[in-house]
Amino acid sequence: MRVLARNNPRMDYREALRQSRILELLDEFDPRVVGTLPLGLAVATSDIDVVCHAADLDAFAATLWKQYRGFLRFRMYQWTSKSRPIVARFDLGDWVFELFGDVHPVDQQPGWRHFDVERRLLRLDDGRLRAVLVRLRANGRKTEPAFAAALGLDGDPYEAMLRLALEADSQLCARIKGLGAVLPIADHAARD
Repeated sequence: MRVLARNNPRMDYREALRQSRILELLDEFDPRVVGTLPLGLAVATSDIDVVCHAADLDAFAATLWKQYRGFLRFRMYQWTSKSRPIVARFDLGDWVFELFGDVHPVDQQPGWRHFDVERRLLRLDDGRLRAVLVRLRANGRKTEPAFAAALGLDGDPYEAMLRLALEADSQLCARIKGLGAVLPIADHAARD
């Protein structure tokens, strides 16, 4: 994987969002863009991730079917986990979209909580964290595992990031300042 260059000929993801009309057509489901694109950590294979609050999963699925079934490679499925979220994927231009609807409000969903703490960390960063993340992402690490590795977090990276989301900004700053203790990071992406 390579980090997307600013001069990449791919349509800007914000233009793809505008053309898809997701934020407009799914407004009743509180759609929010998450992931590497708004964080500025995208690689060539990054997709456009949107999380939604689908209190009525059937209504959400019906809306997705009505609005997006005609898009290239449209597919929709339901997870078997406890809250049984609905996921739809489709292509628009060179972009793959992934829409995720869960019965929980967006602010309570793990995907949003991961994104929110990652955004906070990058806002507090002096540049060192971003540099490590860019290198890890370019070498194949997924986002949460890259953050966990860069910050020296143990255990499941997705759970570790959820725990990190509970920390105050001052605690996150201390973690960022402690980056020197975990640098240089040997990239073991092939073993993850």
